[in-house]
Amino acid sequence: MENKLKTLFEKKFGGKGTLYASAGRINLIGEHTDYNGGFVFPGAIDKVIVADIRPNGTDRVRLYSADMDDSAEFGLTEADAPKAQWARYIFGVCREIIKRGGRVEGFDAVFAGNIPLGAGLSSSAALESCFAFALNDLFNNNSIDKFELARIGQSTEHNYCGVNCGIMDQFASVMGKKGNLMRLDCRSMEFEYFPFAPEHHTLVLVDSHVKHELVDSPYNKRRESCERVARRLGIDTLRDADMAMLDAVRGDISDEDYRRARFVIGEKERVLAVCDALNAGDYDTVGRMMYETHQGLSRDYEVSCEELDFLNDVARECGVTGSRIMGGGFGGCTINLVPNALVDSFIATAIERFESRYGHAPAIYPVIISDGARRL
Repeated sequence: MENKLKTLFEKKFGGKGTLYASAGRINLIGEHTDYNGGFVFPGAIDKVIVADIRPNGTDRVRLYSADMDDSAEFGLTEADAPKAQWARYIFGVCREIIKRGGRVEGFDAVFAGNIPLGAGLSSSAALESCFAFALNDLFNNNSIDKFELARIGQSTEHNYCGVNCGIMDQFASVMGKKGNLMRLDCRSMEFEYFPFAPEHHTLVLVDSHVKHELVDSPYNKRRESCERVARRLGIDTLRDADMAMLDAVRGDISDEDYRRARFVIGEKERVLAVCDALNAGDYDTVGRMMYETHQGLSRDYEVSCEELDFLNDVARECGVTGSRIMGGGFGGCTINLVPNALVDSFIATAIERFESRYGHAPAIYPVIISDGARRL
């Protein structure tokens, strides 16, 4: 990809640029915990966005997306917003840096990626993080700290792309570190690296290519359930609740709200258990927590679907160490911690059985935990 971009840059703009990259991400565990003040546990992966970039001495930005075979050009004032959605991500990053007092001047860029679209691996966050890191390096002498680069990506989503996302995706893309996952405290924004370099296991994503269209907003309904229980408990978020507290008010809340809160409280404990297990090199416990998370997401939080439950059952039957839904639910991927000796047989079985039942094959993405935003 790097040589292809260099060739394209020479063709489009002449001369040479500087190569930058940022990564997609997975979240090993810690689902629907962010808005409850809890923990998430992401890592950057070896699926990336790469950009070849060079200042051009003007106040104009000229872009070429190799994957879309499309060009865009814009200025750096608010009135210059481009119409193409893909270009708005980069425009937003430029504007958010400028709003914070940073410097952005005109530049030329060619970019491409190998992050599968629609698989929940946050290709948009990788694009934002790649350009935020590059513009910080090229124009600001790396004076903007890396956590602020993640916030710049998040603000881009909010203000220029119409997505009211949390911080996890951009955080993982910017801060990712090879061989490590990161526990991010969604309340304090403190984070810590934990080793993830399993010698005897491979992470395999199985993308169902399913996304169920839902009439209401299940995300908002689950959030409201959690907020109702927190109010009944007299606390800000379920981060500060435990099962004894929840059981004490069980008669005062609906069964649905009880089950939603039970999942969130359990998930908080599972993330902490996984941290201890990784420090001890205990991947069996990591896998067990992943299965427990899937069961909770399916039965208590009710954000799974038949296809994802089927893939989880196949993983268990194949002897996979851990498997769960990754992401908000109702479709998308399962993330699987697979013993190396079983990788080929698991992939073949998952494809054959899923295609036989649902009429289309899932996509398979083995991933390695890798570095996030960087200069190449």
